Amino acid sequence: MSTTVGQVIRCKAAVAWEAGKPLVMEEVEVAPPQKMEVRVKILFTSLCHTDVYFWEAKGQNPVFPRILGHEAGGIVESVGEGVTELVPGDHVLPVFTGECKECAHCKSEESNMCDLLRINTDRGVMIHDGKSRFSKDGKPIYHFVGTSTFSEYTVVHVGCLAKINPLAPLDKVCVLSCGISTGFGATVNVAKPLKGSTVAVFGLGAVGLAAAEGARVSGASRIIGVDLNPNRFGQAKQFGVTEYVNPKDYNKPVQEVIAEMTDGGVDRAIECTGHIDAMISAFECVHDGWGVAVLVGVPHKDAVFKTHPMNFLNERTLKGTFFGNYKPRSDIPGVVEKYMNKELELEKFITHQVPFSEINKAFDYMLKGESIRCIIRMEH
Repeated sequence: MSTTVGQVIRCKAAVAWEAGKPLVMEEVEVAPPQKMEVRVKILFTSLCHTDVYFWEAKGQNPVFPRILGHEAGGIVESVGEGVTELVPGDHVLPVFTGECKECAHCKSEESNMCDLLRINTDRGVMIHDGKSRFSKDGKPIYHFVGTSTFSEYTVVHVGCLAKINPLAPLDKVCVLSCGISTGFGATVNVAKPLKGSTVAVFGLGAVGLAAAEGARVSGASRIIGVDLNPNRFGQAKQFGVTEYVNPKDYNKPVQEVIAEMTDGGVDRAIECTGHIDAMISAFECVHDGWGVAVLVGVPHKDAVFKTHPMNFLNERTLKGTFFGNYKPRSDIPGVVEKYMNKELELEKFITHQVPFSEINKAFDYMLKGESIRCIIRMEH
């Protein structure tokens, strides 16, 4: 790799030129990393629903042309000025949020909401100089959440890279850089169900299944999956879900159904859909006195959470979490070790694989609801 250090690299990238249109494979130029930046050779990336959401650009500011992608695994190609923790050849997972290690949040044991590197979906440039490291024919192509992994090479702030065990298979652990860590961490780090407890999981997509997996690993006795798609339950059993509830099957609020099933409510509920009704149901279905509900899904910008204050006074707790409360640099290497020690299964999340040239197939699988995670293999 030493021949490319300090040079512009020409490589393939899947560019989103406009909202909702298939990605186009282009030859792009990737500039060398600047201060506190790292250039990474991406080997495997996967498609997360967040990529689809911003590709469709229905609910946010459209930023195009753009290189999407934020779940990936790769190898450091070169480092910019001031980078001391990483060297070329290190194996890394890029993460959409960061850890500068210097702000109040990073110094707090309770928070992972870094002031400097917190997710910013509107910013399409690097923090250091407000410029993009990607271009084609001299015109900039914008970054996405600081990662842009749908490119053979990308440039990422050092604080958004988790250095991991080089023996870990990147085609498996790449899914830990977003969705799986988000759901699993929401359960084990935030909800913290006790052995033998009851847990309800709202939404059985990849994040919800990871939340269920967290409940299974924690020893929950009942894991109730709540989803509007009955086809998801068969799959969910692999992740520890013991019962399935479809809100459409009842003529009363689903929180009442769950309260009746569990003699007053579940001990823990994790909401992974982003729909405000599901968030309210998740909170109202936990048991008074000790129940805890954790919100994971991102709601519409105009959404309003409404519940009666007595639900709080009766000692129910409502929490929110971001990336499963994991600090990317400090904690994600340890989650990779959980996989290496067979404490965490990742293979069952991976339902499809495609070569980079067929990346649009991954979008098709997700839009049809056929995949949990589709791994996209770079063809260097």
